[in-house]
Amino acid sequence: MIYLQLFLSFFQVGLLSIGGGYAALPIIQNQIVDLHHWISLQEFTDIVTISQMTPGPIGINAATFVGTKVAGIPGAVVSTFGTVLPSFIIVLFLAWFYYKYRQLKSIKAILKGLRPAVVALIASSGISMIISAFWPEGSIMLSSINIESVIIFLVAFIVLRKFKIGPIKVMLSCGVFALLISFIF
Repeated sequence: MIYLQLFLSFFQVGLLSIGGGYAALPIIQNQIVDLHHWISLQEFTDIVTISQMTPGPIGINAATFVGTKVAGIPGAVVSTFGTVLPSFIIVLFLAWFYYKYRQLKSIKAILKGLRPAVVALIASSGISMIISAFWPEGSIMLSSINIESVIIFLVAFIVLRKFKIGPIKVMLSCGVFALLISFIF
């Protein structure tokens, strides 16, 4: 039964992941954290972080990690297949449709309207992860803010935006910095 639940949950993720992996984060979060309670919000944030450091799309990596945690290797296979199958079918159809009708004004208008919705999905997930990182206990109060996380976030944000250092170098540096801080305190 768990394999069917994993397949159907990640099939929905794959089916509704229009806009790419980041846009799918709220859908993935809803399925695995809110609906099925397979992992906590903190674990979800960790999975997103790990998914950024491993090759491949974030949705597939998340499916593989969650499937492994819930039902071992067979769970990882079922979850990953559930994520990939609808996307494969949809992309085949959309590629044919786009190349046939891409010059139509209505198609251009639809794509123009979808862009802000995708940005909103990404922002929504980002805000949830910021809340989880800055307030790990769950209560959003200034007294319970994780200062270390805020400092790491601000430094990483500034380095990424201003100095254009690659994200992998920034992530590794932040991980080393946090490790050093944990030894000091």
